Amino acid sequence: MQNKIGYWLIVASRDHVFAGIHGGFTQASHGRSSPLEKMHIGDWIAYYSPKRIYGDTKPYQRFMAIARVTGEEVFQVNLSASFKQYRREVEYLADIHETDIRPLIPQLEFINNKARWGMFLRNGFRSISRDDFMLICSDMRD
Repeated sequence: MQNKIGYWLIVASRDHVFAGIHGGFTQASHGRSSPLEKMHIGDWIAYYSPKRIYGDTKPYQRFMAIARVTGEEVFQVNLSASFKQYRREVEYLADIHETDIRPLIPQLEFINNKARWGMFLRNGFRSISRDDFMLICSDMRD
């Protein structure tokens, strides 16, 4: 039986998204395994970057990338003795561009409180509807 395709939103700084693009992987929630274990091959991911560089204070607030899950297994990478992250292989779409989230906020279903939309994104990893995902993709392809 084939799994239903899932649509996910991962929140990460722009520099962290680019690290994933260059390495062909995704990670979420500061390298935890649990978000990645919810995904299945064929699921889609939209990436939102609140900041350009991790730790920066200046807002960036753009959708950055789109990827499809290709790796079956979640794997661990030891970046140092004390910093071990979990990742999953993905394939990033090449025919998209960064886009500002603000014009899409009124149309995005997953944002219930349009006035305080940033609070919803603080979790860093969310399931979103196919309609929201397609709206984001469409805007990133214009």
